Amino acid sequence: MYKNKIIIIAEAGVNHNGSIKNAKRLIDISKQAGADFVKFQIFNSEDLVTRKATMAKYQINNSKKRNAYQYEMLKNLELQDYEFIELYKYSKKSKINFLLSPFGLASVKFIHRLKMKYIKIPSGEITNLPLLQEIGRYKFKIFLSTGMSTINEISAAIKILTSSGTRKENIYILHCNTEYPTPYEDVNLNVLNTLKKMNYKIGYSDHTIGDHISIAAISMGAEIIEKHITLDKNLKGPDHSSSMEPNEFKVFVKKIRNVQAAFGSSKKKPTSSEIINLKKVRKSIYASKEIKKGDIFSLDNITCKRPYVGISPMKINKFIGKPAKRNYSKDDLIK
Repeated sequence: MYKNKIIIIAEAGVNHNGSIKNAKRLIDISKQAGADFVKFQIFNSEDLVTRKATMAKYQINNSKKRNAYQYEMLKNLELQDYEFIELYKYSKKSKINFLLSPFGLASVKFIHRLKMKYIKIPSGEITNLPLLQEIGRYKFKIFLSTGMSTINEISAAIKILTSSGTRKENIYILHCNTEYPTPYEDVNLNVLNTLKKMNYKIGYSDHTIGDHISIAAISMGAEIIEKHITLDKNLKGPDHSSSMEPNEFKVFVKKIRNVQAAFGSSKKKPTSSEIINLKKVRKSIYASKEIKKGDIFSLDNITCKRPYVGISPMKINKFIGKPAKRNYSKDDLIK
């Protein structure tokens, strides 16, 4: 993947509200903020849900509807294949990686036809055997989201992907909680330590409010961060209220980049920015009073003061008890 760089995925999802114009604006926002990928969800409502499937609790709360069905909601958020082709070309022109989460076999085949290298498996599809097999045989680089999953389910999904043809090193496991927004007590960032033991690159798909949980995830080894974006949190739709608006997301990306830069090197030594301070704040050995040639050096007549332009105080014992070979005035460097 990208060597030594935190990968940031801007999750546009269905926050375009069925408008390709809005989708392009979300691509622009992602690029301007400095994200590496912009991701959308691709599905056919007819194949995805039954007509009687009710909304999840967070979808009801965020959509401000009661007793509503998923089909009705999804149909209003659905984009057609030709629109995704247009968005793919727009992303290429904008020089940001385009990523799709498929919810059906036809969508997987569509992504393959576009010759896309990356694909995102959404949390809800991690137990969809036919979908996993179809994705596995195309040998994508895969972001595997693991919301609602157990370790055994994750391992089973990976086994299906690899046995179908995907190379192990092309699978990136994203810890996730699918509640929008995720309560902090349900984040369970320690799961990242468990996932690391599986010897895969790991990441975090963040559905909490704010940016601090993503930053904490990076400190625990997450190499990929996904965050929802929106044009306006007040828009109608299941994910808007839990998403970041343009300026908020831009600051978020900047913070992620700053945190990664702060990791730096594991070798402890003065940095280039410290070198200029070293001589100013460290000390040398100086005369604390007038010293005549032949006087014996002691802590009564020599001391340690800034700046560090002479002999380090670590060598002061080499002088104690020995005669001065010249005259010194107060604050003269001892040589």
